[in-house]
Amino acid sequence: MRGLSDWTLSPGVVLPLAATLLLYALGFARLRRRAERGRSGLGRGALLFGAGWLSLAGALLSPLHEGGEHSFALHMIEHEIIMLVAALLLVAARPGPVFLWAFPRPLRQVFGGAARWPFWSALTNPLVATAIQSAVMIGWHAPVLFDLALESEGWHVVQHLCFVGSALLFWWAMLHNAGRGGRLVAAFCLFATSMVGGGLGALMALSHSPWYAPYAALGLTPEGLSPAEDQQLAGLIMWVPGGLWHLGASLWFLAKALGDASTDKGLDDRPGDGDEAAERDEGAQPGLPAAALR
Repeated sequence: MRGLSDWTLSPGVVLPLAATLLLYALGFARLRRRAERGRSGLGRGALLFGAGWLSLAGALLSPLHEGGEHSFALHMIEHEIIMLVAALLLVAARPGPVFLWAFPRPLRQVFGGAARWPFWSALTNPLVATAIQSAVMIGWHAPVLFDLALESEGWHVVQHLCFVGSALLFWWAMLHNAGRGGRLVAAFCLFATSMVGGGLGALMALSHSPWYAPYAALGLTPEGLSPAEDQQLAGLIMWVPGGLWHLGASLWFLAKALGDASTDKGLDDRPGDGDEAAERDEGAQPGLPAAALR
C-alpha cells in the first residue's frame, strides 16, 4: 500500500498548483456573483477546469510521478496525461476571464489587453504553435536533454514547464482559432502532430537498445522489464494512444470543416443568407468578453 512518501509534495510543484486553483476559485466566485446570464456556461467551464487541474495535479503529485523515476513507461504515461488530457481540458474550460476576475480592475485591464498583443497572436497561430510543440517534444526526447532532466531536479522542472506550456499553447491554437476555414488548418496541424509524436514513439518502440543512460543504469524496472523493454513499452504508449488521440481530434475538426462547407453551400443558394451566415460566424469567434475587463 502506497503512503504519503510515494507522493511528490515538493513546494515547487504544490504551491503553483494551489495558487492556480485559488486564483480560479476567487475569479469564479466574483464573476458568478456579477453574471446575470451564462451561469450554466460558467459552471461547465468550472467542471472542465477542475477535471484538467486534477489531471495535471495527479500526473505531477501522485505515485505515478515517483514511479517514473524508475520506469520510462510510467514517465511516458505522466507526460501523455499532461500534454493530451490536462492541457486540453484546461484550454477547453476557457479560464481566461475567470482568472482575470481574481485581480483588481487595473490589473484586469492590463492582463486582458495582452490577448490583443501581436506577439500573442503570432504565438497562437496554429502553424506556429504546432511547430513549437513539435520542437519541444523532439528536443526534450533527445538523449542529451532527457538525461539532463533525469539527473537534475531543476532541469526536470524546466522539462515539465516546457511540456505544459507548449501543450497549452497548442490546444489553445487548435480550439480558439478554429472558425471558418480554421478548422481545416487545425485538422492539418493535429494530423502533423500525430505523425511527429507517433514517429518518435515508433523509433523508441522499434529500438533494441535504451536511449537514456539513467534508465539503462537502473537495470530491471519494478515491473520486471529490462531497460530496452521498458523503452519499447513507453514508445508504444506514445505511438499508439498518443498518435490516435491527435488523429481522432484531427478527424473531428475535418468533419466539422466539411459540415461547415456543406452548410455554406446550402446558404449560398439563398440570396443574402450567405452574408448573414458569415457575419454570424465571424461574431462567433472566441474572444475575451469586454465585461471581463471592467
